[in-house]
Amino acid sequence: MARRRLFAGEQLKALRITRKLRQGEMAALLGISASYLSQIENDERPLTPALVDRLQQGFPVEWQDFAADRVEPVLTALRDATADPLIGATLPGEQVERVAEQYPAFARAFAQLWDLHRRSVQRLEIIDEALGSDNISGGRLPWEEVRDWFHQANNYVDIIDRAAERLAIRLSGTGMSPTLAQMAGWLETHGIAVAYSSGGVMRQFDPLARRLTLDPNQPVESGRFQMAYQLAAEALSDEISAIVSNATLQSEAARQLLTVGLGNYAAGALIMPYEWFRTRARELRHDIDQLRQAFGASFEQTCHRLSTLQRPQARGIPMYFCKVDMAGNITKRHSATRLQFARFGGACPLWVVHEAVAIPDRIHVQAAEMPDGVRYVSIAKGLVKTSGSYYRPPRRYAVALGCEAALADEFIYADGLNLARPETITRIGISCRICPRNACDQRAFPPSDRAILVDPHARDLVPYGITEM
Repeated sequence: MARRRLFAGEQLKALRITRKLRQGEMAALLGISASYLSQIENDERPLTPALVDRLQQGFPVEWQDFAADRVEPVLTALRDATADPLIGATLPGEQVERVAEQYPAFARAFAQLWDLHRRSVQRLEIIDEALGSDNISGGRLPWEEVRDWFHQANNYVDIIDRAAERLAIRLSGTGMSPTLAQMAGWLETHGIAVAYSSGGVMRQFDPLARRLTLDPNQPVESGRFQMAYQLAAEALSDEISAIVSNATLQSEAARQLLTVGLGNYAAGALIMPYEWFRTRARELRHDIDQLRQAFGASFEQTCHRLSTLQRPQARGIPMYFCKVDMAGNITKRHSATRLQFARFGGACPLWVVHEAVAIPDRIHVQAAEMPDGVRYVSIAKGLVKTSGSYYRPPRRYAVALGCEAALADEFIYADGLNLARPETITRIGISCRICPRNACDQRAFPPSDRAILVDPHARDLVPYGITEM
């Protein structure tokens, strides 16, 4: 069978220009000469399997869209499957390509089997965790339905995101984000009066009087977000209603929650328009404090927005995001990475987010490895939101954000980590109920699928041993 030749000069040149690299610099990254790179960019020579491997390793974010556009789907799927850490050493790209070319039916079946395996493992982990936590009813609460809806959408809603981006550009003109005055002006021209009143809820809208009331005591970023929510709910009501009508949800409460969730999503997309935000994030290497100042957003809003940058052909780096309360409950979660979160009970006590809850107002950084061998660079910050009254305790929680360690060069917070030293990597899991690590000193419960061994004559930090599978 003739070998398929992959010409991608235009895409490779666009990638180099986007990364602001000269031909010599790009050639050095790929391990080829500048003249060879020039020939490839002019479509005089094709990409070899070895160069495809280097592109995938050196530019993993851009490769996702590059592969979807230029590489046969069966080869892309087979590359993803064979790159799974559980398989072991990554197979050379030339071998993977040869299998895809010579045995396409087998390659397609293998990739489908791997995808089914991955989904089955996730479902079994959910079931194991539910059984271990005595949550075996199998039903989902309304907010769990909505949380899963966003997860299935990869936390990116294209029609809402693009509409909010267009609206932001119309409002702000040359600015990166609409100002409070620009948003208030839009509301007033559409017959909505804006008022401020202390002592009430953060945002209250009277649809009959067409009056929006905001609490002036909330932080500026919060008040701006609440105004953006009302503006987006008004301007994008048709788009939001259409999505909610087509969503497969079990209850009216879930549909109402999805409406609110999409409004919040639109507000974030309005304040932090996709392309402007994505470009600035890459330039700043995802420095959250600089980003939030540039867009007038809070730390939490900025972290959440970074986890939504999954637009086809213009992706950000895949990140996970979550919010954890003082009791260790994960109240908000999304992962565009391979990291999975606990759904029942507490998360791994070794995860840096728990330390952040106890020690707020500083950024905690951690290099961690999950049982599947994938490593992550994570940050967490504890936040305290005052209530405005001595008789109402402030809200305390932490947010966490992270990416796979392979993308550490894109994440400014990894600069102080020594990822080459195994001793610096914290071994964590999803939750104790399903974690296979036998030698963990922080274990709260034994895994639900193992028997325990108790020795009355010996005591270690954990008062039992765990049998092997």
